[in-house]
Amino acid sequence: MESSILIILFIIPGVWSGNWGVTSTDQCALKGTSVLIKCEYDYPSGLVVTGVAWYQRQRISGLVHLSKIRSAPDHFRYVGNKWSNCSLRINDVQSSDAREYYFQFKTTLNNKWLSQRPALLTVTELTAFVEPSTVTEGDCVNLACVSGCPSHVDVVWFKDGQPVANPIFQARREDAGRYYCAVQGQEMIRSASVALNVQYAPRKVSLSVSPSSEVLKGSAVTFTCSSDANPTVTHNGYSLHKDGHLISSGANHSISDIQPSYSGLFWCQAWNNISRRAVDLINSTAVHLDVQYPPVNISVSMDPPHVTEGSSVNLTCSSSANPAVQNYTWFRRTASPSSGSSSIFQVGSGQVLSLPSMEVNHTGLYLCQARNTVGETNSTEVLLTISAKNHGGQSVLFLAGVGVFLFIALVLTVFFFWRKKTNYTVKKLSNIS
Repeated sequence: MESSILIILFIIPGVWSGNWGVTSTDQCALKGTSVLIKCEYDYPSGLVVTGVAWYQRQRISGLVHLSKIRSAPDHFRYVGNKWSNCSLRINDVQSSDAREYYFQFKTTLNNKWLSQRPALLTVTELTAFVEPSTVTEGDCVNLACVSGCPSHVDVVWFKDGQPVANPIFQARREDAGRYYCAVQGQEMIRSASVALNVQYAPRKVSLSVSPSSEVLKGSAVTFTCSSDANPTVTHNGYSLHKDGHLISSGANHSISDIQPSYSGLFWCQAWNNISRRAVDLINSTAVHLDVQYPPVNISVSMDPPHVTEGSSVNLTCSSSANPAVQNYTWFRRTASPSSGSSSIFQVGSGQVLSLPSMEVNHTGLYLCQARNTVGETNSTEVLLTISAKNHGGQSVLFLAGVGVFLFIALVLTVFFFWRKKTNYTVKKLSNIS
């Protein structure tokens, strides 16, 4: 019987010890995790522990029993026993738990013993770093996570809630965003997020024309430049160009009275001090501006310029227009001698009006009307006169021919008479001799 008691006393810690004492270790914990404050205690032999308790030192109240501290159920949990182990587990550690903790036990002789040295709990949080936090597209980025506790913590990375495969990478513009690290397997325990700013040269540079790229002469037109860039392109970072020439600086350019001379290719240049493949100025796609107007500068030409009765004449209408003239219509104005008024009526269509076998009564004022999709315009009136035929012309030609014949006959008669006389003189002189 005595040997059995001795065996029991031997296996119960503290029975053979004669020292009062509590030994605990300081701990460091991440906010949101669970931490175990390891603790052992000892007391003189022959005593039995009747009660154990943990206290937290507060600045104002001093030592406060953990049961008196407002917290979630099972936040503080005693995981020791009543003979040697006095360990304490704290679940879902919060910043307010960063305190000094004291253990106290009581024995059968109503003896109480309180820790001489407290167990200090340090509460930290994960801290994320993006190095560097501002980069140019293509630069290297390193994500670093610090726990603040000496023990190693395995972490995973997230960007805007999505997992990040590698904490070291070459930055793309799509990598800009907010990053945070979390404890692997306990992803709810995470750091505050930090931003990565990825700068890049302008892209998607575009030029818009309002109201549209097809406008009427005299309209108001506004050119607007835009782009995707980081940093954003400032107002003065844009310039407008036409056919290779600088028109203006700025994101917007307005013309209140557009003229046909503005027709051509326009584009924007954008600049934000970031190069792309060693190019500083990035061009937009070109936009063709088409300034449309009704026919102008209409003229009528006549071939031949002088028309006689019975001959033909071509009247040709020319003009400048955008879009090109779709049809020409010809009109003739005639006067009424009886009423003194004039009337106008259509005489043909097409750019060329051919009038064969003209008569004197075809004399009048002619004009053409040119029309395109924008409008129509009339030419000035051209007077077409027809000269009557000269019926005595053939007689005149006949008489002229007769006159020429008589003149030639007279010349020949004189010539033969002179020659005959010359021959007679020569013969007479030879006979005398």
